Amino acid sequence: MKIGILGGGAWGTALAQVMAAGGHEVRLWAHEPEVVEAINRDHENPIFLPGVALAPEIIATGDVTWVAETDLNLIVTPAQHMRAVLRDLSAHSQPLLLCSKGIEAGSHKLLSEVAAEEHPDSPIGVLSGPTFAGEVARGLPTAVTVALADPDMAEHMAAALALPTFRPYASTDVIGAEIGGAVKNVLAIACGVVEGAGLGQNARAALIARGFAEMTRFGLARGARIETLTGLSGLGDLVLTCSSTSSRNFSLGKGLGEGQPAATLLADRRTVAEGAFTAPVLREAARAAGVDMPVVEAVCALLNEEAGVSEVITALLARPIRSE
Repeated sequence: MKIGILGGGAWGTALAQVMAAGGHEVRLWAHEPEVVEAINRDHENPIFLPGVALAPEIIATGDVTWVAETDLNLIVTPAQHMRAVLRDLSAHSQPLLLCSKGIEAGSHKLLSEVAAEEHPDSPIGVLSGPTFAGEVARGLPTAVTVALADPDMAEHMAAALALPTFRPYASTDVIGAEIGGAVKNVLAIACGVVEGAGLGQNARAALIARGFAEMTRFGLARGARIETLTGLSGLGDLVLTCSSTSSRNFSLGKGLGEGQPAATLLADRRTVAEGAFTAPVLREAARAAGVDMPVVEAVCALLNEEAGVSEVITALLARPIRSE
């Protein structure tokens, strides 16, 4: 297959590596000219994925006119820039597999809804799951969800992208796969706060469980299926990103828990902690849907510097006792 990857960050580069290992013809679009030059010259992305030797078959470019010639395009741009990137692409009917995680600000639309508006003739799918880019690029065992509304296309896509160390599971629940990925980023910030504030493993475990309850409530309200939320793209991704400083969102939360200002932490990052942008959008969407998400509310208060860590923790612990 001819596969296009739009987005030259760590995750886009890792996916290009997987696709090349599968024998596909891969072209990677990156916004940064220095990334394009380094990948083509040195077969490495020193800015976003340093230390990983990339397949020489990967061709990087800053031009997207080739998109119409591919069989499949993986969209790996930051969530809040996805509409603009898709709008710049020429009209085509090839499948789009969305690999970013978030909810569009203002519209509260899932990224699949955004893509369907911009490319109504293209089948829209989602690739999501517990993945750290560096491990995927190095060929360590990984399992993901590939979701498309058409079950035959979902199974075909999963089979086409599979490697011995990269195992996609097919699903038709596009909404569930998206919501799991978007919500877990915000919850990972909260778990990082627990780590940074030194609240212990008991508190982190409780937060993961109660955060998953919030993810489930919001997902079901938006039409997700429970088996998707308990699968790789929901619970699986949540556990990974809430447990390691390799997660950009967890690292952001750890800094907040240590008392560093949100503005300072976000200004110092070249890579995107998507949860910081998803949190206020998710809070608005949850309120509009009448879904209670106190952990998300707490993360927003910290990011907006409306309250300090001790104040937010006290408020969460003071919530009324209720049945689980």
